Amino acid sequence: MRTVRSQGDAFVQDKISWNQALIEKYNYSGPRYTSYPTAIEFHKDFSDADLRQAIIGSDKRDLSLYIHVPFCHKLCYYCGCNKIITRHPHKADQYLDYLEREIKNRAPLFADYTVTQMHWGGGTPTFLNHEQIRRLTGLLKQHFNFANEGEFSIEIDPREIELETVDVLKEVGFNRISVGVQDFNKDVQKAVNREQDEQFIFDLVKYAREQGFQSTNVDLIYGLPHQTPENFQETLERIKALSPDRLSIFNYAHLPHRFAAQRKIHEEDLPSPQQKLKILENSINTLTGEGYQFIGMDHFAKPDDELAKLQRAGKLHRNFQGYTTQPDADLLGLGASAISSIGNAYAQNQVALKDYYDAIDAEGHALVKGCSLERDDFIRRAVIKQLICHFELDTTTIERDWDINFNEYFAEDLKLLTPFIEDQLVEVEGNIIRVTAQGNLLIRNICMCFDRYLREKARQQQFSRVI
Repeated sequence: MRTVRSQGDAFVQDKISWNQALIEKYNYSGPRYTSYPTAIEFHKDFSDADLRQAIIGSDKRDLSLYIHVPFCHKLCYYCGCNKIITRHPHKADQYLDYLEREIKNRAPLFADYTVTQMHWGGGTPTFLNHEQIRRLTGLLKQHFNFANEGEFSIEIDPREIELETVDVLKEVGFNRISVGVQDFNKDVQKAVNREQDEQFIFDLVKYAREQGFQSTNVDLIYGLPHQTPENFQETLERIKALSPDRLSIFNYAHLPHRFAAQRKIHEEDLPSPQQKLKILENSINTLTGEGYQFIGMDHFAKPDDELAKLQRAGKLHRNFQGYTTQPDADLLGLGASAISSIGNAYAQNQVALKDYYDAIDAEGHALVKGCSLERDDFIRRAVIKQLICHFELDTTTIERDWDINFNEYFAEDLKLLTPFIEDQLVEVEGNIIRVTAQGNLLIRNICMCFDRYLREKARQQQFSRVI
């Protein structure tokens, strides 16, 4: 399903060519490429001094903030996120105390930056009560320079929020929300310990629109227990009625050896691999038939959404938050496990809450690992980002920007691309490498051809399957 630029701001999408045999052939483990190099290349030799040097060396002056709030009221059995299940609001007060210290430590390093994007994730950021939400936004606006207009979003669990919270979010500056729905089917919800009120979700989205929120994203998950192509289609019909601006449909990766909560999910209740693929195929056909633009991998957007417009203009970007509208911004992550992408470096905070607190007490910051990018990393990152965002690469652009001969530099990589060309998943016409309509779903595999770190094949097992 390739996006084709056309006259004005209109777009045309080829109907997806679903080839079951090829999808099964290439459905092996691989990165999601929210960064290159990927996070498994981070190492503990990377220091706070390295990060500070990256900030000094960066030529960007727009800043995207990511705030990680790790708390949830209830455990969702499928979840692999960094979260803490608690009902005690005072734990959030303690977390904000430490977050305040991290903010005060980091903000002076970005005194000449302007925050044009902010996202709160988790966990469940709306675990914070109204006073705590106001406190945290007040701290951020006190210590960072915020643009008058920007993209300021927050993830919401519809089970643990009141409509009045939308008023508070609007008051403190949020203009976008992301609602975790996962599935409207009650049997599926019970099996993953996430029962929720369907009508309230509709009321929540409606109320947010009435209050002037610019965009609503909804998250779904396919591959959960008791899901079938038939009952997930019913969820899709409800989604059509809900009509979110953006939509993410994530693949559930069942990894009970890594995530203890997933041991509560019975494997015999999971859909078969064939059923999962059918659910995905139906989802793509239903949503594109409804007019959504297939952004890539598991993301959809209405044609008038900023993500869709930027993709058609060839300006879409991708970072640790997924597809994003801020190609010219550095990313600063704050809170436990948060990741930053600044200048020529990636950096990650301590993951476990106790380690995060101990690091703030000892150092004033919580950086635990990261990596500095070499010239080759930047070149390959540019190639991978262009392919994963736009499904098309003009090799002469890479040659011009990096003063290389593309075919010579990527000779080994192009050999790895040969099977994809033979299977008609990729076309090469002169200086253009283009992913075909049936290759879009396997874009991660295609990008892997240009990933020199994945030459050690055994390391692929650290990633989820691409579909």
